[in-house]
Amino acid sequence: MAKRSPNTKSAAVRSRGVTMNDVANYAGVSRTTVSFVLSNRATANISDETRARIFEAVQVLGYRPNAGARALASQRSDWYGLVTEIVTAPFAVNIIKGAQDEAWRDRRFLLIASTEQGAGTPGPAGQGSKGMEDAAIEKLLEQRVEGLLYAATWHRGIDIPDIAREVPTVLINCFDSKGELPSIVPDERAGGRRATERLLAAGHTRIGIINLDPDIPAAVGRLEGCREALAEAGLELDPGLVVSGHATADGGYAAASTILDRAGWGKRSVGGSKGRPTALFCLNDRMAMGAYDAIKERGLTIPGDIAVIGFDNQELIAAYLRPKLTTVALPFEQMGALGVRTLAALTAGQPIAADQQLVDCPLLERSSV
Repeated sequence: MAKRSPNTKSAAVRSRGVTMNDVANYAGVSRTTVSFVLSNRATANISDETRARIFEAVQVLGYRPNAGARALASQRSDWYGLVTEIVTAPFAVNIIKGAQDEAWRDRRFLLIASTEQGAGTPGPAGQGSKGMEDAAIEKLLEQRVEGLLYAATWHRGIDIPDIAREVPTVLINCFDSKGELPSIVPDERAGGRRATERLLAAGHTRIGIINLDPDIPAAVGRLEGCREALAEAGLELDPGLVVSGHATADGGYAAASTILDRAGWGKRSVGGSKGRPTALFCLNDRMAMGAYDAIKERGLTIPGDIAVIGFDNQELIAAYLRPKLTTVALPFEQMGALGVRTLAALTAGQPIAADQQLVDCPLLERSSV
């Protein structure tokens, strides 16, 4: 059979979208034969020459399979949906990177739907747009995603729309208030413990705490870890040295000022009376940035007069403060990857490790301790 001219034939079919019938006509075979070859049907008795002709037609014409039709036929789309408020967050976007990299290893892909629900600074849940969240999940389900990931900027309990329960769903950096869905969250307690142990190892026994809003999971877990580390060292946490900075740099500045002045620091005085803290544990890096200003305003040096340790590893802050901030990292990338692995197990009908999986928060040593 004479080969058709690709310059005329391919231009015509590309202008209206290439179908499997176009491939069959170009290769001079039946549509069924094309279907068998492209789906790699093992039982089809098709010659190598015919297969080569079909693949040549695919390349010349620029044919792409219809993903929607393929998903309907196989009940597999190779897509996971990711509903998230963190698309523009300065550091939590690493959740997306971890999830994408892990999905790609299994030749899966992410469809990402942005939502404003609950976005913003840790504290009371943001108002956001509940309608936007519901619509985002509905659109992902219309694309026949095999499962959903729901990722939050900051660790908290959330209420998931019932529609999300139509497919396997895994929560990342948040947990289901009803306790029905699996979640991946940072090990806040271990992180707080690790930060305190670092300060104790450096000889600090009077440690001021600049806390988050006290009722959120990060504050509860990190403070509990701090108490555990102090107790093991035979020490108690002084309630007078715990002040909330409300997760902001201004709040950190005010809280550090309160702690340092309450403890009796003079403008340039240094020393070691029982009431004076020699270290500050700031439960996020933004508050540590504010604490730096309060310390320096009092003529004190970091870490010579007072050590500072943060939490989050918000790199635009921690790596550019002077001195650079020693901090505990939130494992966003690792949580994203574990979320995909957990979702893959659920969609395959396999058991998962636990309803809530904790991810370790490593200490990143810099220069402030």
